[in-house]
Amino acid sequence: MVIVGVSAFFHEAAAAVLVDGALVAASAEERFSRIKHDPRLPVQAYRFCLEAAGVGPDGVDAVAFYESPAKKVDRQRWAGSSPPPGQPDALDPGRPERMIREHLGHAGPILTFDHHLSHAASAYHFSGFDDAAVLTVDGVGEWATTGYHRAVGEHIETIDEVQFPHSLGLLYAAVTSYLGFRVNDGEYKVMGLAPYGEPVLADRVRRLVRSTGGAGFELDMRYFDFVGGEQMYSAAFVDLLGRPPRRPGEAVDGFWADVAASTQLVLEELLLEKVAHLAGLVDSPNLCLAGGVALNCVANGRIRREGPFADVFVPPPAGDDGGSLGAAALAHVALTGERPERRRLAGAAFGPGYGSGEVTAALRSAGLPAEPAGPDTVADRLAAGQVVGWFDGAMEIGPRALGHRSILADPRDAAMRERLNAQVKRREAFRPFAPSVVAGAASAHLDLAWPSPFMLETCQVVSPLPLPAVTHVDGSCRPQTVDPDAEPRFAALLAAFAARTGCPVLLNTSLNVAGEPIACSPADALRTMAVAGLDALVLEGVLVEAGALPARLPELLAAWEPAPRRAVAEGRPGHLYSFV
Repeated sequence: MVIVGVSAFFHEAAAAVLVDGALVAASAEERFSRIKHDPRLPVQAYRFCLEAAGVGPDGVDAVAFYESPAKKVDRQRWAGSSPPPGQPDALDPGRPERMIREHLGHAGPILTFDHHLSHAASAYHFSGFDDAAVLTVDGVGEWATTGYHRAVGEHIETIDEVQFPHSLGLLYAAVTSYLGFRVNDGEYKVMGLAPYGEPVLADRVRRLVRSTGGAGFELDMRYFDFVGGEQMYSAAFVDLLGRPPRRPGEAVDGFWADVAASTQLVLEELLLEKVAHLAGLVDSPNLCLAGGVALNCVANGRIRREGPFADVFVPPPAGDDGGSLGAAALAHVALTGERPERRRLAGAAFGPGYGSGEVTAALRSAGLPAEPAGPDTVADRLAAGQVVGWFDGAMEIGPRALGHRSILADPRDAAMRERLNAQVKRREAFRPFAPSVVAGAASAHLDLAWPSPFMLETCQVVSPLPLPAVTHVDGSCRPQTVDPDAEPRFAALLAAFAARTGCPVLLNTSLNVAGEPIACSPADALRTMAVAGLDALVLEGVLVEAGALPARLPELLAAWEPAPRRAVAEGRPGHLYSFV
């Protein structure tokens, strides 16, 4: 039984394939198209999934779509949405099926599932739990913005919902826009900025949203303009916070940090309250979280530490890209009556991988000399203060680089964070970097009593070693614990670095620069190396020196990868949540 799940037409389009209930491959379309958050039908990701499953279009038993088109169009029309330029059929509920038939070449069954049910399945069916309470929180699906679910065996039951326009995701998006960051992209910047401020404006933020008890909460719509308007917030929102919106590029001072801190606190309070309510509805020690808000790792950390559940699982693609996994799992249950393979995800490496032959071809096309580089060689360079790109095995799903498409550095170097933000990543100076640590050594350096393989929660740094490059201003970090059984090559590099330095921790950030998706192919990695100014790049165990890069690198790489490449879409300033 081959089932391909598809998410598309909103943001973070993706495809995932289950073969006899086992997850074989998954990827977001942005990694192939190089358009960040690419919302279009994931044609290239779909082809990759079919290749990974070893089938052609006729070998797909069903395609599962991650939301219910008719329900979504009802909400869009209620809200007064108009089709964007060049997409006159964007509000046609038949569009997804038509596009899947015409552009993916699928002639078989197409199953559709509610958006929040797909989110719930993306977490529960890959958690390894026999039963769980499931909380899904995002901007909006069809009508639901928050879902409360009970999962037992193969069944997931939605118990309650909060519906549009009342949305914690849209509250956070409004603040994101007010702070001058792009909606649907910059929310994690708000989370990273929050520790620089104090929640002195929390009472004002609480006027934007109030709990109604139980499962419910309401936005005070006097402060918002996203229903039929041209931006997320109204003039009353600006008056309440007491300062005109920050312009993109304007300096980030204490006031903006206080707004971020206050919003983050109110979000955490509401999530903790709703998690406690869900615990009263579902008799299970386990909690699953999914939806875009489940990428708020600070809130996840508090839910794990302070919430009523013994165990918490968040899938690595918790956003809309993960909806493809969830839809595929729901279709498997619908068609077979059985649950997909019940195994907790140990890793996230379900994307494309490239063999030594492909790496050699790319290097030869670029005229690059190369030499083998094992963990010892790379550890020597990292210990000497170099910044090294690490391209190894299959690409990760989700927004985090987890040792397959990473930029690595020494976390003990106090100047490394500034260097990486300014020169390598080319992003805001307040942005933190994450540590990767061998799982067995984590408790000696982090206040963390459980595995955290996907960088989806924060904890305090308690290391006897100074780790300034991965310690945020409030003493926290967003760790990845690395299990040698799940990630043997990355764990071997960490062990080699520890043998030289006594430090089993590396700074780990994604192999890309601001505005670009994470590198997918060897050519992407080489381009990132050139733009970011990395000291070296390790491609499947082959070392490339920065000094060897030719000036004609883009032209030479194009000869190896001849498919037309689209520029990264800039679009509008990003002040309004994308409802179509």
